[in-house]
Amino acid sequence: MAEQTQENGYHRLMQRVNKFPQGAPPSELLLKIYALLCSEEEARLLSRLPLRPFSAAKAARVWHMDKEAARGRLEQMASRSLLLDIERDGKMVYVLPPPMAGFFEFSLMRLRPDLDQKQLAGLFFRYINVEDDFIRDLFAGGETPLGRVLVNEEAIPEEKVCQVLDYERASEVIRSATHIAVGLCYCRHKMLQVGKGCQAPLDICMTLNLAAQSLIRHGAARSVDAVEGLDLLQKARDLNLVQCADNVQRQVNFICHCCGCCCEGMIATRRLAIPNAMYTTNFIQATDPARCDGCGRCVAICPVDAISLVREPEGSGMPAKARLNSELCLGCGVCARNCHNKAVRLEAREKRMLTPVNTAHRLVLMALERGKLQNLIFDNQAYLSHRALAAILGAILRLPPVKRLTASRQLKSRYLERLMADVEVTRFYRFE
Repeated sequence: MAEQTQENGYHRLMQRVNKFPQGAPPSELLLKIYALLCSEEEARLLSRLPLRPFSAAKAARVWHMDKEAARGRLEQMASRSLLLDIERDGKMVYVLPPPMAGFFEFSLMRLRPDLDQKQLAGLFFRYINVEDDFIRDLFAGGETPLGRVLVNEEAIPEEKVCQVLDYERASEVIRSATHIAVGLCYCRHKMLQVGKGCQAPLDICMTLNLAAQSLIRHGAARSVDAVEGLDLLQKARDLNLVQCADNVQRQVNFICHCCGCCCEGMIATRRLAIPNAMYTTNFIQATDPARCDGCGRCVAICPVDAISLVREPEGSGMPAKARLNSELCLGCGVCARNCHNKAVRLEAREKRMLTPVNTAHRLVLMALERGKLQNLIFDNQAYLSHRALAAILGAILRLPPVKRLTASRQLKSRYLERLMADVEVTRFYRFE
């Protein structure tokens, strides 16, 4: 049985994908998901690809086939969003996406007659919403979350507007994007397919920048301009949906307009009581007891059940007041925007949340915290390009000293230890 497992392309792909910092723990359900998404031969080919961006020539070397034949296989898989193909400096590079945010979402971002999406949604629901391993690893496997919440700009008090940086504003992220793609909301589409859908719109979630480029090319999502993107943002806010984005400052890959009933992260926060499952904003809800009349509107509208009504003292005849569980609060501002008495407001958190600079920085942090850093640095099945290796090492060297030491111990690399030592010496002589 073990020998058969080793030869099976689906098992190899499962092992490969789990090397990502945001991996997918092995499961019989996951094997069934792969079997729906691709053939066994495609799974075998995908399992041999690098975790970092690569060219058709590199895939050809890894697969031991002609370059044009390899390009044809890559384009065919990219057309079904198993891969992303991205034009960079006039050349096409390919990316094997992680499961989330990645090929899980891509499989349900459009209606596909070539795929039994109802069966697939059922498998996703059982793997993600019933079994706990994947969701716990994704949202509680380390300090650095995959996604972050963007504050509802309309709920920010005027005197605090200057505290919100551009990368914390959904409006600015949309305006500055090179490409904007709109597709079906994966979470709501999945829930709809399993009979648990809600009334929030499906065609509203956005993929941005380079990732959007590939999805638009293959019809997985439609291209929109910044004006329509901002219109959709306003529509989402009017429907009290929460904006969740890629946890990076630069080149944000997605903005989802999330409802509490379908969003994976918010369900995990409630069901598993995971504090800070998603990076919160730099604001937190505060209630003025003198203004609060205990109507319960904020309790009903909070997507993660962070607010409750409490009578103080307990059992007294005094009116109930809103009370916040600060560990669960997203700082989204939906409650503040809907309080008719203006009893709820947003206040700045005592300590600002630190958002990774870019995807390389976030991946290194996530890999470091999950014990998978060596998978990014050393790839046993395909060499990383010098450019990718330099980007990863650069991100490591920007980590705080304690985390750099942990990284060095994980890698057990004399080279990295020497490199870090040289950097420290350089900083000393430059008085940095």
